[in-house]
Amino acid sequence: MNKIQLEKLIIQSKKSAPLIAHLPTKTKNKVLVEMAKTLRKNFKKILLANSYDIKFAEKKGLSCAFIDRLLLNKKRIEEMAKALENVARLPDPVGVLVSSWKRPNGLKISKMRIPLGVIGIVYEARPNVTVDAAGLCFKSGNVVVLRGGSEAFHSNQTLVALLQKVLIKNKLPVSAITFIPTPERKILIDMLQLSHLIDLIIPRGGEGLMRFMEKHSKIPVIKHDKGVCTIFVDESALISKAIRIIENAKVQRPGVCNAVENILVHQKIAKKFLPLLKSIFAKQKVELRGDSLACKIIPGIKKATEKDWSTEYLDLILSVHVVKNIAEAISFIRKYGSLHTEAILTSSKKNADLFITGLDSSCILVNASTRFNDGGQLGLGAEVGISTTKLHAFGPMGLNELTTTKFVVRGNGQVRK
Repeated sequence: MNKIQLEKLIIQSKKSAPLIAHLPTKTKNKVLVEMAKTLRKNFKKILLANSYDIKFAEKKGLSCAFIDRLLLNKKRIEEMAKALENVARLPDPVGVLVSSWKRPNGLKISKMRIPLGVIGIVYEARPNVTVDAAGLCFKSGNVVVLRGGSEAFHSNQTLVALLQKVLIKNKLPVSAITFIPTPERKILIDMLQLSHLIDLIIPRGGEGLMRFMEKHSKIPVIKHDKGVCTIFVDESALISKAIRIIENAKVQRPGVCNAVENILVHQKIAKKFLPLLKSIFAKQKVELRGDSLACKIIPGIKKATEKDWSTEYLDLILSVHVVKNIAEAISFIRKYGSLHTEAILTSSKKNADLFITGLDSSCILVNASTRFNDGGQLGLGAEVGISTTKLHAFGPMGLNELTTTKFVVRGNGQVRK
């Protein structure tokens, strides 16, 4: 594919945007439910395509955590199908009046939700993003242009083809869900220049992808940057509960952005808590890296470097730092965090409130795993990703975050004096 072919493809996306923006809710929901059924019906075809991607990743020597993000199985395909059905059940944001008021001159002002238009999603590794992004964009009245990574090329291509079949069946343009059929980096650069055709770019991936977007995109970008997620274990934390939460946050799926990367432990409980943490993670084959005090309390662990505190490992590695108090914990997170997800484990409401107000990350949890910062888990149905950019959306981006608002003014002959 060359630049001219790419532009022709996305012109079709732009042309279909007005139709998709004004589809009745009933039609959108019907299509989403049919898409879910199609995924279930064709799971063998999806798994076959995914097997090519897995073999390619293994041949390249990619990490186990990366391959886990790439892997599809019957359970994960079912989760994708259920996500589409969940989105179908959610209220349609398009046309909703967010607020309204009346002016002294009699003008009635309201703000109405409208689609963003044509959204480009650029992502790496995880094929489920293909389905989540397509479903959410479709329900919110947007057209989506999908550009996945080379590692998931066969999986993504197959998934999009199945979704497009449902569009055709319902006499809707296939360009409502467009897939860039090449993994070439040059085509991505060309895509990022098409500000007259694409309204917004949402990248999901590592730090390298975000820097690439900053350098090349002429289209507004909402970054879904790295997840340097931190859990602070306060002196009043219930230790058994804290161990269980941290284990879940690190081990359940270490290769995802809401997995914990840093553990901060109050110095008053460090001697009791850290040996237990080491014991649990030795069984899970998690490598611990600690500051000087952590290394003294649990000998044999690797000494952490300055770089470790701001690293998104996406692997079975965890950094441990002992802090004097909650103020030091908050200061540490402000310095090394990525505004993604933080949690405090505590029995103190005062400290929980201090932690919540002291940090501006997209999601702050109290006595719960960082793995809950997820669109589905927070009741959004699904997400196109977790934005670490405060404008225009912050945190998991569901249906409402894929819309903007316009002002509607109703008058009765008023003129401005």
